[in-house]
Amino acid sequence: MYDTILVPTDGSDPANRAVEHALELADRYDSRVHAMYCVETHRYGEPALSSAEIVLTNLEEQGESMLEDLGDRADNASIECTWNVCHGRPWEEVQKKADELDADLIVIGFQGQNHVRTNRIGSVAERVVRTANRPVLTA
Repeated sequence: MYDTILVPTDGSDPANRAVEHALELADRYDSRVHAMYCVETHRYGEPALSSAEIVLTNLEEQGESMLEDLGDRADNASIECTWNVCHGRPWEEVQKKADELDADLIVIGFQGQNHVRTNRIGSVAERVVRTANRPVLTA
């Protein structure tokens, strides 16, 4: 049913639920998982040498650490998992990666780290759901 599942994460509780669900689906359907973390450079710009560069480097390292942990969990469950850290607007990068992978499903957290309102879908998830040309599952 699903050969390739894309799961973007930002480390938030909803994103972690999405990761768990993606791994469960991958195990059930013998799917590959591709995880991604996007550094939101539109917030900081793409600096040359500045304090924003330090922030971006820290965010990249944080994302890499999360994705390495996710990859280890997938390996322990014998699930094929690849991952990447990218820069840009998360919803656009999710769409690009889904197209590049020809993902059969995107599993995304209902809200992300920066979401302050409860019981409302986050802006990244909403844009992915609204614009995706493939199935999207929110968790």
